[in-house]
Amino acid sequence: MGDLKFGTSGLRGLVTDLVGWPSYAYASAFFRSAVPTDGPDRTVVLGRDLRDSSAGIAATVATAAAAAGFRAIDCGALPTPALALEAIRRGAWAVMVTGSHIPQDRNGLKFYRPDGEITKADEAAIVAALGSVTEAGPLPPDVPATPDSGVIERYRQRYRDTFPSDLLAGLRIAVYQQSSVARDLLVDLLGALGARAVPIGRSETFVPIDTEAHRPEDVAFIRDAMAGAGFDALVTTDGDADRPLVADAAGRILRGDVLGLVTARYLGAETVVVPVTAGSAIERAGGFRRVVRTRVGSPYVVAGMEGATRDGGGPVVGFEANGGFLLGSEVNVAGRTLSALPTRDALLPILATLAAAREAGLTLGALVDALDVGETASARLTDIPPARSGRLLTRLTEASFRQDFLRPVGTPQAVDTQDGIRIELDGGRTIHLRASGNAPELRCYAEAASAVEAEALVRWGLERAAAIM
Repeated sequence: MGDLKFGTSGLRGLVTDLVGWPSYAYASAFFRSAVPTDGPDRTVVLGRDLRDSSAGIAATVATAAAAAGFRAIDCGALPTPALALEAIRRGAWAVMVTGSHIPQDRNGLKFYRPDGEITKADEAAIVAALGSVTEAGPLPPDVPATPDSGVIERYRQRYRDTFPSDLLAGLRIAVYQQSSVARDLLVDLLGALGARAVPIGRSETFVPIDTEAHRPEDVAFIRDAMAGAGFDALVTTDGDADRPLVADAAGRILRGDVLGLVTARYLGAETVVVPVTAGSAIERAGGFRRVVRTRVGSPYVVAGMEGATRDGGGPVVGFEANGGFLLGSEVNVAGRTLSALPTRDALLPILATLAAAREAGLTLGALVDALDVGETASARLTDIPPARSGRLLTRLTEASFRQDFLRPVGTPQAVDTQDGIRIELDGGRTIHLRASGNAPELRCYAEAASAVEAEALVRWGLERAAAIM
C-alpha cells in the first residue's frame, strides 16, 4: 500500500496495489476515522467508473462497509457528482471507485461526507487509521450492496428541472462518448434540452481523457471529427465525469478555466474561488465581487467556498483549471433554483457554456475570443524527488535568488507562495513552478498573450529548473 497516496482529489495508485486487501483497508479506515460511531444514519452509497477493475474494487468496499456496520447502497456506474448529490440527498457517506483521467492500469477511491468532499484533515485521519486495520488472513466473503438504479436519473432530472427544454435548440453537438461514465447521459440530456446530439467515438476499452493535459491522439481525434462535419461544438468528460472537455466548431479545445469563467458569469456568481493554476483572466474579466485563490486541489477550493459563504459572498462558485465546476451555494437560473453541489461537476459547465454562446448569438470560438483570456501552457519534469523540487521552490521565495533566476526572461512583479511559487512578470506574463501532489514531478505553468510565448516560457522554466537542481 506504500505506493497509494492521496493527491489533489482522492486516493490513487496502480490497480495491482489497490485490489483486494488495500482497498478493503482504506475503506475500513475511512469508516473508522471519518464517520462518527454514534451517527444517526450509517449508510454509504457506492459508485464506480467504467474501467475494468472498478466493479471488483467496489465489491470489496461494500464488504468493508458491511464489516463496519454500514448499509451499503450500490448506485452502479455513474458520474462522481451524481453520487455526491445522492449522498447529500440521503445524508449518507459515499465512496466512488475511480481513477478519474489516469490510465487503465491505475484506479482510485474518492470519499465523501454527507455534506460533500472530505477535507485534507479527513485524508490525514484515514491514513492514521490504517494502523488500526489489521490484515488477518483472507478477506471476508463479499457482502452484496443493495442496488439503487434511480440515482443517475435523479442527477439527470436536476438539470432538466433547472433549464428550459429549448435551452440548446438549433445546436448540433458531437458527443465524444469514449469510455466516459456519462456518455449516454450526455446524449440524452443534450437532446432533452433541444440540441441534436450525435454520439461518436464510443469505446469499450478505457480511454484516459485528461481535460487539462491533452494527449496528442485526443487532440487529433477531435480536430478530425470536427473538420467539415457541421457541428457547433464537441463535448465529452474524463472517466468519472467530474471534468468537462468542450471544443468549438474548428476543433479547438477550450481551456477548463475559460469554461469555468463563462459558467460563473452565466450563473451570476458574485464570489469565485479558484486555484492558483487558473488563468488571471478571471480577475481581468470583471463582474465578480471577489476572486479567492487557493492551493491546487478540490478540497482547497471547497474550503475556500465555505469561507466565502460564511463571509456572505453572495452566490459562491468554484472551478479548477481542468474545468471541474463546484457550486458552493444555490444559484438562480431563469427563475429556477439550482441547489449547491460542492464537488466537481462536468455537466453544468458544458450546459452553461453552450447556453451562453447560443444566448449571445455567437459561436463558441467567438465567445471565447471576446473574453481576451490570453494563452496558457504547462509541462513537467518527471522523476524529480520532492526534496529536490522543494529546495528549489524554497530558494525561489528569496527575492535576490528569484531575480537572478528570472533575469533572462523578465522582472518579477508579484509572488504567490500558496502552492509552489507563482510569479507575475512584466508584460502581463506569469510563470508558476510547483511540485506535484501525487507524483515525483516538478510542474511548470505559464501565461502570456500568445500560445508561442507561453510555451516558450514553460520550456525555459523547466530547463532552468533542471539545470539548477
